[in-house]
Amino acid sequence: MKRIALFLLLAGCGAPPPSSGTNVPATQAPPPSKAPGVPAAIATEGVPPVPPAITQRLAQFQSARSASFEDFGPDGSILIATRFAETSQLHVVPFPGGRREQITFTPEPVSGGVFVPGTPDVLYTQARGGDENYQVYRLDRKQGRSTLLTDGKSRNGLGPLSRAADRVVLSSNRRNGKDTDLYLLDLKTGATDMLLETKGEFWTALDWSPDDSTLLLIRTVSVNENYPFILDVKTRERTALPTFGKERSASGSLRFLPDRRIILSNDGGREFRQLSVIEASHARIKQLVDTAWDVVDIEVSKTGQIAYVINEDGASKLTLLDPHDAVKLPVGIVSGMKFSEDGMRLGFTLSRADAPSDAYTYELSEKKLVRWTYSEIGGLDPSTFVAPQRISYKSFDGRDIPAYVYKPRGAKKAPVVISIHGGPEGQYQPFFTPLTQYWVTELGIALIAPNVRGSTGYGKTYVALDNAEKREDSVKDIGALLDWIATQPDLDASRVAVYGGSYGGYMVLASLVHFGDRIRAGVDIVGIANFITFLEKTSGYRVDLRRVEYGDERDPKMRAVFERISPANHADKIKSALLVAHGRNDPRVPFFEAEQIAAKVRAQGRPVWTVYADNEGHGFARKENRDYLSAAMTLFFKKTLLE
Repeated sequence: MKRIALFLLLAGCGAPPPSSGTNVPATQAPPPSKAPGVPAAIATEGVPPVPPAITQRLAQFQSARSASFEDFGPDGSILIATRFAETSQLHVVPFPGGRREQITFTPEPVSGGVFVPGTPDVLYTQARGGDENYQVYRLDRKQGRSTLLTDGKSRNGLGPLSRAADRVVLSSNRRNGKDTDLYLLDLKTGATDMLLETKGEFWTALDWSPDDSTLLLIRTVSVNENYPFILDVKTRERTALPTFGKERSASGSLRFLPDRRIILSNDGGREFRQLSVIEASHARIKQLVDTAWDVVDIEVSKTGQIAYVINEDGASKLTLLDPHDAVKLPVGIVSGMKFSEDGMRLGFTLSRADAPSDAYTYELSEKKLVRWTYSEIGGLDPSTFVAPQRISYKSFDGRDIPAYVYKPRGAKKAPVVISIHGGPEGQYQPFFTPLTQYWVTELGIALIAPNVRGSTGYGKTYVALDNAEKREDSVKDIGALLDWIATQPDLDASRVAVYGGSYGGYMVLASLVHFGDRIRAGVDIVGIANFITFLEKTSGYRVDLRRVEYGDERDPKMRAVFERISPANHADKIKSALLVAHGRNDPRVPFFEAEQIAAKVRAQGRPVWTVYADNEGHGFARKENRDYLSAAMTLFFKKTLLE
């Protein structure tokens, strides 16, 4: 499932001297030893050994699995991604509730997977060590061998497969390492052909026309501005598609209908993206559905059935258009929709707050929801899991800020962890997180996840409220949340911590700068400490889009704003306990961001726990690393909130 769900981090080790029997040359320092349980690829500083009582009980929670729907197989099976060892791999499930047959076996996580129609073969992508330079592979299931289809060096993405299943669109920055161009990969010969040279623009291919003559493309300017096009595959000519009005607009999903009309979600310059259709001549657009929330995903069967998802305050509403019929689902998040070849099944992943993600199908003829996978929960009692409550609170300017609150049952005065999502063009959605359930049910800690201004899902105005020089207005929303906590009789405003990843890591550090007297501790996971160094060092393929969101550090006025708001420039104001976790191979937020904030806070005489992983990137993807980080974070919160 594709979201920036918060990664797990943290670790610790001591370095006892070598035993008397160790023979070490006088001119060479002995290698540092590690505390028990610290993975080989992780280096820590300042972190004490994690007690077995934490790791043993937490291991049950961390053993919970999840499964995501990937594709329908040629024999009635489905393809899923799940983890049984260290990393997520692809599996085939022959029937609902059937045995999961693993088909990829690699030390690195496999992301994405799709069957090549007419064959048992599977296309998938994989990076190395968290560097996000994804490569595309074809798995020959008869021989059990995977063939590399890309160059092994650049960053590549797997786009839509042609209806004839002979070509697939690839996105790749192989040309210069910065621009992401579009290519056609011939699945029979393995040859690639340049489809679109992007030249500083950001293009994505979304769907093939029924006759494979044209492609649906979208050009992205920002989260609030993008434009749909069709591209003639033969002539390479692009034609802009109509949108509503003359204002900047944003479209989401786009799909061809069998009659060459185009179904899409588009806001037409208004607050939310609505379901609309563009006629076959591509001359006019017509709105089909009017909602008070965003239409976030659309899927079309070969027979013309349309399924779409509305994001209602973080929860998904799945609806079939003809006949107009809402699918009855448990409260949760739907992702990865795809129709079967005959159009009689809709597959998807369903994630819930109180249960792991699993693969489902909806049987259209029977109007029946079928669960295919039953992910394990470490032998725990699911009735003990806590579902969140949706609340809102007033911020400094009177605006309502939405949030989700997990409260321990029966708590009279619970300490609080504020979890801040990344993005910032993201949204906290209530999905199952084993670590959250452990903190809430075992430690008695309440967790609050706010969707501060700048979050998606609440309209175009809301997502733009933190842009550029307004960046710290979102930090003020955390201050307002601290005020709200102080009004709650069952929450303890004197025992509050904050944690977050990526942009959420910046929010953690900024909150410690501004509200350190009200926050005991902060956990910064792969976070931004200085916007100038972040923009100067982030990977070239990302920098222009990040400048649209954050501002351009080359502009003297914006650079002055960054100098003023970057937490690294105010390390002297951070008095709270701090834990910093980062992967050394992070291509998004460079590892330097962790190094500089940890060093500057330590220089002030403040204790800092650091957890650095040699084989991770933007988050901790390997179970061994993630489990250790979870245990170290738990120890950190026990020491700062519970002792």
